[in-house]
Amino acid sequence: MQTNLLSKSARSGFSLIEMVLVLGIIALLVGSGIVYLVGVLGVGKETRVKADINTISAALRTYESQNLALPTTQQGLRALVEMPKTKPVPKSWRPLLKKTLLDPWGNEYQYLNPGKKDAGGFDLSSAGPDGKSGTEDDIGNWNL
Repeated sequence: MQTNLLSKSARSGFSLIEMVLVLGIIALLVGSGIVYLVGVLGVGKETRVKADINTISAALRTYESQNLALPTTQQGLRALVEMPKTKPVPKSWRPLLKKTLLDPWGNEYQYLNPGKKDAGGFDLSSAGPDGKSGTEDDIGNWNL
């Protein structure tokens, strides 16, 4: 009777092969989920850059309407956060952003007035994932 109990309890557990097979399936599912999420995160960062560019552009247009001129390239986007000290000093300045925004990769947005891509206005862009301006992955107000 005792041998019957041992053989029954030995059969009720999982074998090493079954455990390895289950862990392999779990690893495959987790791996494919990570690959899928990497693409989603890239699209999310690009969407955030476009939203930031629209926000900053709106703040720049407000600055222009209040002061009859856009900030110079030298004054930069910092002019939306703190009053510029260099000429032309705005006459009716007020902060339009709480802080200078960074793109999702931790870089400052690039501002150029007058713009090279938009000669009648300004260029506003993110250097993209590579962090280098002037490359193909740049996202700017000219390609929204």
